[in-house]
Amino acid sequence: MIEGTLAAFLEDRSSDVDEAVRKAAAVEIMPRFRQLATHEVLEKSGPHDLVTVADRRAEEFLTGALPALLPGSVVVGEEAVSADPAVYEALGGDAPVWIVDPVDGTRQFVRGEEGFCTLVALARHGEILASWTYAPALDEMAVAVRGRGATLNGEPLQAGSPRPGAELEVATSHPDYTTGDQKRALLGLRAEGVRPRPCGSAGLEYLAVARGELDAVAFSWELAWDHAAGLLLVAEAGGAHTTLTNEPFRITGGNALPFTAARDAATAERVRGLLAGE
Repeated sequence: MIEGTLAAFLEDRSSDVDEAVRKAAAVEIMPRFRQLATHEVLEKSGPHDLVTVADRRAEEFLTGALPALLPGSVVVGEEAVSADPAVYEALGGDAPVWIVDPVDGTRQFVRGEEGFCTLVALARHGEILASWTYAPALDEMAVAVRGRGATLNGEPLQAGSPRPGAELEVATSHPDYTTGDQKRALLGLRAEGVRPRPCGSAGLEYLAVARGELDAVAFSWELAWDHAAGLLLVAEAGGAHTTLTNEPFRITGGNALPFTAARDAATAERVRGLLAGE
């Protein structure tokens, strides 16, 4: 249950968060879409881990705007943690935390593809309270509030359940982000009746699950900015998630990986069982 002060904030100011996310995209991301110069794209840990000037400027914008809406809150952003890993520790603190991925799907953004989004989640004491998933090139805004459901452009989202007997489509981690054990676990999805495929933007894959267009995801990394918004979105659309050891995913880390989020609990358990080799 959301405590009183935060519940009141989400009742009264959720639309202001929506506006801040949209403005960050309008001011810092979309003017650079398909306009990036070579020097504005850099590698972090490798060729699949990119950062652009749009990522950094959008995060800076949101780092100023979001705490101004909720005094006493702090921001854990992907680029801030890249510069100072100690920032991540705020997830376990007492202050409300804004978890920000300014451009989720940076590779797609750099290639000029529309499959990228901005992810924002509000959490406290490790519990995700609300989330915003905004795909500016697609003009799609998905919002979830714990216990109040999920919407896409203002319309209710329902993940539903896969059709009985239908092949399950599951989006999975890129091989570059998996250990040997995780690769072996993901090979369990090469089973009859399951069709695994590489994931794109994690945020948009979660949205696809929440809207019933994708049956599940199976991911092998646990960085909170990639997952917090989507996990709440799927849950509030009626879906479920679980880790390899059949425990809920913790945004503070220490999860048994890979983990899955799916359209319903039965599908989540089926995918988990395949990952665990059961």
